[in-house]
Amino acid sequence: MKIYTKTGDKGTTALFGGTRVSKHHIRIDSYGTVDELNSWLGLIRDQEMDAAAQEVLTLIQEKLFTVGAVLATDPKKAVLKNGKERLNISKIASADIDFLEQKMDEMNEVLPPMTHFILPGGHTTVSYCHIARTVCRRAERLASLLHEKEPFEMNVLSYLNRLSDYLFVLARKLSKDLSANEIKWIPEKKD
Repeated sequence: MKIYTKTGDKGTTALFGGTRVSKHHIRIDSYGTVDELNSWLGLIRDQEMDAAAQEVLTLIQEKLFTVGAVLATDPKKAVLKNGKERLNISKIASADIDFLEQKMDEMNEVLPPMTHFILPGGHTTVSYCHIARTVCRRAERLASLLHEKEPFEMNVLSYLNRLSDYLFVLARKLSKDLSANEIKWIPEKKD
């Protein structure tokens, strides 16, 4: 299979279902940002951390492929003429969102209470988590805009929302594991 097809040379690409749209279409921007997020998660997973955290990141990466597939599907062509869904894969379920919440709760059990906002940084791996968190928030904003125009399963938005929270808690857990300093943001008082 060749990677290059030359079909996008004029600034368009095909959605799942065959519809061609411009490469700057909100749908393309949405799943492209999810793809960017997935790449950041791969970089985080490649860092030194416990095997359990790496396994969770792998599971999340797999779910992000599902999110991308949902976002890449033309809603007008999502259902075939025989009534079956074109996208024949498991969707993002409530259990996937619950899983992220459970993992956050487990990490929070060993973390000190948060009393202030935290400045991103302290260790390269922690910084990667914060970058991924902000890319996730961007993906969520773009998906939310797309959802307003062309609705899709609400669990996708919930998953992206919860994932950004997960990445914040993971950054804090990695700070602890790596003995990195968490710098609290304490705003200056006005005179």
